[in-house]
Amino acid sequence: MRAKRIWAGIGLVATLVTITVVVCNGVLAGPKVHVGRVCQEPNRPSLEEVDHSAYDALLKKYVDERGMVAYGAWKGSAADSLALDEYLIRLGCVDLSKSAATKAKLAFWINAYNALTLKGIMREYPTSSIRNHTSKFAGYNIWKDLLLIVDGRSFSLEGIEHSLLRKMDEPRIHFAIVCASKGCPPLLNQAYTAARLDDQLGANARKFFAQPTNFRADAGRRVIAVSQLLQWYGGDFAPTSEGQIRVLRPYFPNADELAWIDQGGVSVRHLDYDWGLNDQR
Repeated sequence: MRAKRIWAGIGLVATLVTITVVVCNGVLAGPKVHVGRVCQEPNRPSLEEVDHSAYDALLKKYVDERGMVAYGAWKGSAADSLALDEYLIRLGCVDLSKSAATKAKLAFWINAYNALTLKGIMREYPTSSIRNHTSKFAGYNIWKDLLLIVDGRSFSLEGIEHSLLRKMDEPRIHFAIVCASKGCPPLLNQAYTAARLDDQLGANARKFFAQPTNFRADAGRRVIAVSQLLQWYGGDFAPTSEGQIRVLRPYFPNADELAWIDQGGVSVRHLDYDWGLNDQR
């Protein structure tokens, strides 16, 4: 009997250790939510051949010039909710093995990230912040557990951002992918396309830094205050904070008056990030 108790105790400890290891390694994740479907159609398009016009029409209808979204109205429209679902399905019906130019890949995955985020928020709406749905342990984490099926594979928001977009050597993607928060760059009310990508990324960067919550300059004290976005991802632009603001100066408001930035000796601080939902309501 004692031996049985000992072995039972050992088994319980082993189980607890296993659970702990699983949790620490992130395996014990929340329930997965799959969006889209596995496509069996022959002759599926390349990323360059995807039509983003239906998504573009939805953005124009529900996203204003500030990048704020009418989530309630969009969710309340059965037809337009279905239209977003159908667009996400079409994104999934591509052939990733077919060649595509880098700009087409960037436009495709930026649109995929933003459309999947919109789908994820409307699934939870009404809500006050995306952070309400980002459990760090066993619960649902929208960045990890909301999965878009593309060419038979599952892609999370986190995976799209870090494993795909950030590896394409275009750091301005950080002014295009939107985490459904007021502190994010504004959600562009048009789909990204390969033909217009440079102009769209540049325009959104300028719009982002035009907000005093994201950029302030004090020439007298030689201090630049920028969004916390650069604290997290500034290394994609340049190794140091001073280098980052020099690279980004063309996108700052009144850039010609900020030539003193290039002279060095500038202090950089980061502004608080607003995780409130980018909701028109």
